[in-house]
Formats: sequence, C-alpha cells, structure tokens
Amino acid sequence: MDPEMTEAVGTSLHTHLLTVGGFVLAVFAIARLVSEKRPPSNTVAWLLMIILIPYVGVPLFLLFGGRKLKRLAKRKRPVIPRLPGVPEVSPAIAGLPTAHTLASTGAGQPSGGNTVRLITTGEQAYAELETLIKDAQRSIHIAAFILGRDDTGRRLVNLLAKRARDGVKVRLQLDGLGCLFSSRSFVDPLRKAGGEVVRFMPVIPLSTRRSANLRNHRKIAVFDQHTAIVGGHNLAREYMGPTVLKKRWNDFGAIITGPAAALLNEVFLADWAFASRQSIDTLHRELDPSAVRIEGESAVQVVASGPDVAGDALYEGILSMIQEASQSIWIITPYFIPDEVLLRSLIVKARAGTDVTLIIPLKSNHPITDFARRHYVSQLRKAGARVMLHTGKMMHSKAIIVDERIGMLGSANFDLRSLFVNFEIGVFLYSEADVRAMRVWAGELLRECIEAKPEAHRNRLLGNIAEDLSRLFAPLL
Repeated sequence: MDPEMTEAVGTSLHTHLLTVGGFVLAVFAIARLVSEKRPPSNTVAWLLMIILIPYVGVPLFLLFGGRKLKRLAKRKRPVIPRLPGVPEVSPAIAGLPTAHTLASTGAGQPSGGNTVRLITTGEQAYAELETLIKDAQRSIHIAAFILGRDDTGRRLVNLLAKRARDGVKVRLQLDGLGCLFSSRSFVDPLRKAGGEVVRFMPVIPLSTRRSANLRNHRKIAVFDQHTAIVGGHNLAREYMGPTVLKKRWNDFGAIITGPAAALLNEVFLADWAFASRQSIDTLHRELDPSAVRIEGESAVQVVASGPDVAGDALYEGILSMIQEASQSIWIITPYFIPDEVLLRSLIVKARAGTDVTLIIPLKSNHPITDFARRHYVSQLRKAGARVMLHTGKMMHSKAIIVDERIGMLGSANFDLRSLFVNFEIGVFLYSEADVRAMRVWAGELLRECIEAKPEAHRNRLLGNIAEDLSRLFAPLL
C-alpha cells in the first residue's frame, strides 16, 4: 500500500477512535450528571457545556463536576456534630422551625451553655487567633482554606511551630487547592517542630478517588477542645494581620466557648481522619470529657455541609430561616448566586412587605460572579427588596439575620458552590443578645454602603452577552 495512503488510513482510524471515545465519555458524563439529582439549573448548565463543546465540557465535568461522591462517602466518616453531655436548650428554641429543620436533616440539636463573641475586623481576628494559640495548653486544631505565603502566614506557622516544641498537640489541615503553594516546604518549620500537617484532597497528583471540584472551604480553629474560632477569615494578610492594612478585606466571624466548640472540634476530627487516614477512634481517645462544659447562656447549632453530609442541611436551614421570617431578612455575602427556590422565596417575602436587605460588594474579587449576580439582584429589587452595595475594600463577610431572632455565620457564601458542592461549616445563633449584636454589626456595615439603582438600558452587545452567559453558567461557578 502507498505510504501516503497508509498514513491517511491511520489518521482516519485515529480520528474515528477519538470520536467514539469522546462519545462514550460524553454518554458516561451525562449519565453520571443525571444520576446525581442536582438542582435543574446546575444540570442544564453542565448539559449545555457537554453537548455544545464536548472537548471542553466532558474533561471539565469529569475533573470538576463531582458533588456527592459515593466512594468518598464510604471512606469519610459522616459529619454529625453530636457529643454526650451537651446541655439542651429550651423547648422554645428547640421548637423553632429552623432549629427543627436542621436537626431533622442530621445536623444535631442546638446546644446550650455557650458564649459567643463576634469578630468584625482582620486585626481583631489575628489578635484573637494569636492569643488563643499562645494560651493553648493541650491541643490546637486549625483547618484553613487559604494559608498565605506572606508575613501573616509565616508568622502563624512560626508561632504554631513554637507551641509544638512546647509540647502542645498542633494539627494544621490545609485544603489541597486553596493552599496549593503553601502546604509543602512553607510549613516545614511546623513539621520539624513536631506538629502535624495534612492536605485535604490534594489536586497534585490527582487520582480517580479525588475530585478537584470538592474543596474544603471550612475555616475552623479549636483550642483545648473548648474554644473555637469560626467564620470567613483565611490565614493570609488580605484577611487578617497584626497591623492595620488599608486594603484588608472586610470579614466576619466569632469566638465560641462551650459545648458548641467541642462540636466544631468533632467536625475537624472527622475531616482530619479522612485527610490523614488516621482512625477516628484513635483521635477520639485523645478527647477530654471535661472540655464539654457550660460557659454561658448562648444557644448555638453547629451545621456541617458538603459531600460528607447525606442531605443539604445548610441549604435547608437557610431556606427555613427565610420562610420563617415575619419582619426582616438581612443577607450579607460577597457572592450572590442563589438557586431558583431561594430567589423565589426572597421575592415572595419582599412582595409580602418583609424587609429584605441584601448587602454585597460594589465590586467583588471575581468579576464573573458580579456579572452573574445582576439578574438575581434585578429580580429582588423589582420585588421591593433593598440591595446595598458595600464600597471601598472588598467585603468577604457572610451572615444572615432574621427578625433579630436567628443569626447565621460561617464559611458559606450565598451561592450554589457553597450551598451544594463545597465542604462548609455554619453556626446558627438563637440567643437574643447574640443576634442583636449581629444586627448592630450589620447596621455599621450598612453605613459603608450605597443603594443599588436600576441599571440604565445597555446597548453594549458584548456586555449583554457577558451577563447572559455568566447567568447561564452561574451554577458552575
């Protein structure tokens, strides 16, 4: 046979095999997508990408499209934050629709006997973290999504190394993607001092049992099993530091002492056992029963959300908060990409006369999410909600306040990725004093905002296309 003809036949066969292989992978991807019972908007977005641009959509879905992975669920201990000896709350609190909804989805009952102090600045966040690290007597457990390779990150690593040398059990869990460049040699001082460092679901190397899409976005720090920090702060200079930084982001969190801190430690240990492959029973033998003690009068419900939770507890809890509201719903979030149910619930509440106030950044650090949010913001405004744009430095705070009776804070943004994909942590506050303090903080935040106005008619074709595409693929962000 002519060499050129042989080459042509080989090329044709190669192309045919690639086409068949691509078709098989596309069918597999679509079958897996449909079987996961995602929200319809998410399913449609992935279907469009897989069908219209299969050479891009199929590899991206196989790499980033996982949500509730059965194999992961079998390996990872389900996160159900419960411990014996946790004080019960009053029937009035336990009977609240939101508290009952969360307990029914497996989050556990609210715990009494806690104290809650809010963290409202990056300087305060760093000072509190540093003090608690220095004062810890037995153990320091920290889970971080981002550890910055900067002066803040370096200072914290060195301080943790010092405490490890002092004989304190130091465990540092870093997300495999968020800490991609700071989980190796950067934390060697801590390892050399006897501290333990693990990467949660590393993306390099990527194996079939992992998904680059499933990130541990939880930010938890627990000291001696009875004091915890939770919120949105990452361990980097943009979020916290010992001195004032003009461009430091506006973030929010809380220090919790009491039984709820021990429950947050349970979430950390479940994640640590999975990432380190240590036995959860061995880790539990280190626990001190006396750490679960009454510290105050605050009622707190700890809620974990993600691939390691059977349902969507955090999502259902937020939905219950909105439906339970009779006077006001204040939502503070850096990214606002709700699903249709959440959006419609907020619209109905706004039309019914409830004070629905949304506080978002004027410009976030992700322009594509700013494009994607325009549709949802416009729909809310038309229904009578108040949309406030935070000016100046980036606002990274995450909180929901309902009727000054229920407050929620933690690591989750008000978007589909946080509510349906990431490993997240939330705490629901039911004590009047705590929720009032959250409302005071939100009121101060409001002073730095301007109200969103109706957007003028835009004739810019590219701008309209960018907005429409961003909204179409918003479920993938």
